[in-house]
Amino acid sequence: MEGKTENDISYIIRGAIFKVYNELGPGLLESVYETVLSYELEKEGLTVKRQVILPIFYDDIELDNGYRLDILVNDKVIVEIKSVEKLAKVHHKQVLTYLKLSKLKLGILVNFNEDNITKGIFRKVNGL
Repeated sequence: MEGKTENDISYIIRGAIFKVYNELGPGLLESVYETVLSYELEKEGLTVKRQVILPIFYDDIELDNGYRLDILVNDKVIVEIKSVEKLAKVHHKQVLTYLKLSKLKLGILVNFNEDNITKGIFRKVNGL
């Protein structure tokens, strides 16, 4: 599925999020959602990497203590998973920062701890 655009991938991710949510419901650990969502995305033929290290560059030096992306799909779309009572502004900013640092164009922030998962999915774009 290498020829897929960010929007194509996003559509598949959104469908997988709904499937996982409908099967598991809210309130579980983020690591559980990450594992099951990764499995669903791989079943769809996507390339999935988990806990991808995003290094920090400062003064043109790569520093060891970088960030970790929850899921990177087809090397194009970041999925940041939360399972919290309420998303904070910092969660949205985190995804935008990841996009900026990685030079990727699309991120999806999902909070699985929602009564209605539709209200827990947010697309974040960086020049898309």
